[in-house]
Amino acid sequence: MNAQKGFTLIELMIVIAIIGILAAIAIPQYQNYIARSQVSRVMGETGTIKTAVDTCIQAGKKSGTTSDTTTCAPEDFGATGSNILGAATADGVVVNAGTTTQTGVGLPKVQVNSDGSATIQGKFGHNASAILKSGTPKIVQWSRDANGTWTCTTDVDAKFAPSGCPATTTAITPLAAS
Repeated sequence: MNAQKGFTLIELMIVIAIIGILAAIAIPQYQNYIARSQVSRVMGETGTIKTAVDTCIQAGKKSGTTSDTTTCAPEDFGATGSNILGAATADGVVVNAGTTTQTGVGLPKVQVNSDGSATIQGKFGHNASAILKSGTPKIVQWSRDANGTWTCTTDVDAKFAPSGCPATTTAITPLAAS
């Protein structure tokens, strides 16, 4: 007597159906996890610039395109390029005082006002999750009032916003290129 070993077609179809159901549940959850982690990353990347902005404000400077005694240029902030910030189609972005051009990276935008207020924005693009950059790209924004208090807001969906940077229900207006 020969005992046949193997799986029946029905058993194989059941296994494939179970794998399909698990994938249908896991893939959207993984995409949400990626989006949440990217929002937290941009919050951290843009937040590191706050000290440099405070230094410029205390020196009586405001933002500008060139570094001199009255302005703080992008190189004064020490920002590094990020592959999830910037325009989705930029060929190359100047990083750190014009010393390096990298493809597929963007920098946060900074605006320092003469009254001591300031804004730092990270706009999603390039390799950011499609949820964050499709349609109108989402923004993480740090705002400084004239008294020196920093607050973070973002226009991403509330489920992606970190606890230290609550989501707003209105879109954030992007800063003009400096």
